[in-house]
Amino acid sequence: MKTKQIPTLYEWVGGIQRLETLFMKFYERVPADPVLAPIFAEMPAEHFRTVAHFVGEVLGGPPLYSGDGNHGHATMVAKHLGKHLNNEQRKQWMALLLDTADQLALPDDPEFRSALVGYLEWGSRLAVLNSASEENPIDTSAPMPKWGWGEPKGPYQP
Repeated sequence: MKTKQIPTLYEWVGGIQRLETLFMKFYERVPADPVLAPIFAEMPAEHFRTVAHFVGEVLGGPPLYSGDGNHGHATMVAKHLGKHLNNEQRKQWMALLLDTADQLALPDDPEFRSALVGYLEWGSRLAVLNSASEENPIDTSAPMPKWGWGEPKGPYQP
């Protein structure tokens, strides 16, 4: 009997092209959003690709973000330090991103969307927490986060 190989979330979503398209379309919508536009007004045009590579790696894809030796979990956290993001902005980021995922017909099966929303909630809440500080809580040698089909392993411990 052959065992069925479970795909990573990265594979299930369709790989880097689908993630780059998701974030490109999302960031194309941001300037028209009154809550998000001010936050991202100064972002370079290639920002979508950086985020797609980070998220892709977290979801089980190749190290397109950390593989260059210059980026890692700590560098992504550092981009949010001192930004003083709030929950309204976080929720709008989530809503617009998930709406974009629906528009692009990304997989919408309950298991995938549960895992995706779980990761985005976790990551966006950490971004808000980290944005209140000027000090990076993540060591430069810390591994990239990994997110799969499973469930969280306990309560948040700062």
